[in-house]
Amino acid sequence: MKIKAQISMVMNLDKCIGCHTCSITCKNTWTNREGAEYMYFNNVETKPGIGYPKHWEDQNRWKGGWVLKNGKLELATGSKGNRLMKLFFHPEQPELKDYFEPWTYDYETLIHSKRKNNQPVARPRSLITKEKMEIEWGPNWEDDLAGGSTARADVNLQNIGQNIALDFHDIFMKYLPRLCNHCLNPACVAACPSGAIYKRDEDGVVLISQDVCRGWRHCVPACPYKKIYYNWQTNKAEKCVFCYPRLENGLPQICADTCVGRMRYVGVLLYDLDKVADIAATENSQDIYGNMLDVILDPHDPDIVKMAREQGIPENWLKAAKESPVYRLIKEWQIALPLHAEYRTVPMVWYVPPMSPILHKQASSVHFPEAEAMRIPVAYLAQLLSAGNEVVIRRVLDTLLDLRRYMQQRTRGEATTEFDEKYGPHALYDMYRLLGVAKYKDRFRIPAGMNASQEEKRLHQGVGGFSDCAFGGCSGSAGASGCSGGGCHE
Repeated sequence: MKIKAQISMVMNLDKCIGCHTCSITCKNTWTNREGAEYMYFNNVETKPGIGYPKHWEDQNRWKGGWVLKNGKLELATGSKGNRLMKLFFHPEQPELKDYFEPWTYDYETLIHSKRKNNQPVARPRSLITKEKMEIEWGPNWEDDLAGGSTARADVNLQNIGQNIALDFHDIFMKYLPRLCNHCLNPACVAACPSGAIYKRDEDGVVLISQDVCRGWRHCVPACPYKKIYYNWQTNKAEKCVFCYPRLENGLPQICADTCVGRMRYVGVLLYDLDKVADIAATENSQDIYGNMLDVILDPHDPDIVKMAREQGIPENWLKAAKESPVYRLIKEWQIALPLHAEYRTVPMVWYVPPMSPILHKQASSVHFPEAEAMRIPVAYLAQLLSAGNEVVIRRVLDTLLDLRRYMQQRTRGEATTEFDEKYGPHALYDMYRLLGVAKYKDRFRIPAGMNASQEEKRLHQGVGGFSDCAFGGCSGSAGASGCSGGGCHE
């Protein structure tokens, strides 16, 4: 067993109000410069919809993530030979029109316009070509279903295989904040021909070395979440860095810190690195979520703690793992789910499914309906968060409904014996405290810094950050690539 620590994030979608504060603060912090105008390391999408970039979930088109071929894990973009043939031209490469053409407005016209009979207008001007343009798409074009018919083009609706009503009375929507998932089996790492992308040993953050990157752009289509971007000014790839300078000082990511809805939780997970390859290669994609729970280790287990100490996990990280809110949401209560686990990247950003109002067909007297009576279809949530496994979604929604029933009875002074027997004493109340009224220190448990031995080891090994392949098989320059089962460069 090889124990590693991973900084992870959980988002409670029930509390997201779609204000885009996280997107704006992230944009102002990381991508407010030339060449990065179209980049949003963090964005908030309205679902159903085609998203940003357009149709990012359609892996038949983009060939992102991993696939099983003859029982072995392989990048969906093809074998090493196929990827070599695409080195100078990649047909699955997204274009600028798939994101949006960034623009500003010709404010000089308003300032310097001479006296006219008509009011001068500041027309949009491209930030790329500097020419006048017509605005046809944007990063949040579908906000609150403003995209209209594009909602019906959502690939998740097409994959359900049943008629989901999108009429006025039955229309549904939800917000989906997205950022890099800092996966345990990142496809971008394995796809990089230069070995510029690596996963940090100390906290699991996936980064791109700007010195090593040669702008081959194979990482862009390889990422199934399309969270790697190409900077047209520097000819380098860029991505969400999980605000690692803040993490090293014990502070949460800027998107989490400024979240108006307080729906983000950040903490430490301990996991068994030796099992990651087997999880990613799970034959039935609907079983990947359950196997992901198995790879997450119990920080309260004395044997796990002893082994983690022997393998160099610092004491402050072990303490943070024991107090981690994400561990409780993911492993202990099992109400947080990974986004599109079927991509086999083993993502480490998780989501608590949203509750929703009941359909108009249901009686108005029903205060606590079953999951099937909710406006957001179970089948749709399953496509997003459980690889199509509706049983998992129903279980999570039933738990959240039991939480509401429990708090209603507790508030009224009624007995809650049935819930205590089902979930354990005070379990639902602890869940309510964390999901509903948790303070800053309860939502973020992040250890500050590394110990001296880790820092010395990291500086000694150079740009790669750590010398081990994610599955222990790299040699030579492979340490800098952080290959995840197929991206070694000997």
